[in-house]
Amino acid sequence: MNIKITSDSTCDLSAEILQEYDISIVPLYVEKGGEMFRDGVNIKPEDIFNHVSNGGSICSTAAANIADYTSFFEQYIDKYDAIIHINIGSGFSSCYQNACIAAQEFNNVYVVDSKNLSSGQGHVVVEAAIKVLEGISAEKIIEHLNNIIPKVRASFLLDRLDYMAKGGRCSSIVALGSNLLKIKPCIEVVDGKMVVGKKYRGPLKKCLLQYLEDKLSAPERIIPERAFITHTAFLDKETLDEIKNAVNQKVIFNDVYETDAGCTITCHCGQNTLGILFIEK
Repeated sequence: MNIKITSDSTCDLSAEILQEYDISIVPLYVEKGGEMFRDGVNIKPEDIFNHVSNGGSICSTAAANIADYTSFFEQYIDKYDAIIHINIGSGFSSCYQNACIAAQEFNNVYVVDSKNLSSGQGHVVVEAAIKVLEGISAEKIIEHLNNIIPKVRASFLLDRLDYMAKGGRCSSIVALGSNLLKIKPCIEVVDGKMVVGKKYRGPLKKCLLQYLEDKLSAPERIIPERAFITHTAFLDKETLDEIKNAVNQKVIFNDVYETDAGCTITCHCGQNTLGILFIEK
């Protein structure tokens, strides 16, 4: 079958990966300073950071709507036997619901709830694209995705909580206390929802290395095919190099991709956020 793989801009895959697997993207919306932008089209994470650091209010994101998905699918409907679209988790956005409604207009559009975000969602997208290259049918690809989705492990370590406080996701008192005490919380995706995991204390680099040690403590349970190190902009290169070295020492992955977190993670998590994302057996 001639199958097209598509996803939302929240999958945080690099331009190189998107091009390699011919993956097309539906951008979400980002509200900044009272104006609406399209994620990755006319706004980038650096724009968000600059806006907030200059005294602007925290930016917010909004789902792609039904009309967006309908017009997007129409571009490919006559060119492919099937379209498989992988959404950001339905627990985080109404994108999945909107895509499902739009897909009802077509006979060959399949919509998959990744139950994840960022490159956790990206793992599901890449898995689908690889199966297309293997010549697997759409039905078998979806069966494979449903099997691996519960095994994707996605988490991020936050350096600061002021973005979450400004976005109403934690109190300003909690954010201030965490910053003063140098507490770095780990945010994990569990059963399609974000939960607070272990809290680390100390300088950022020390906390990141301990976070990686914890997450990669059972390498025998990890599928070594690929891992994503995904981070928000402005994390310094020296720290990133140490992180990559630490990952390679713990688990021998076939590929370790470093990707930039997009506008969604940026809006909610702020600067110096980093995650290690992989799939377990």
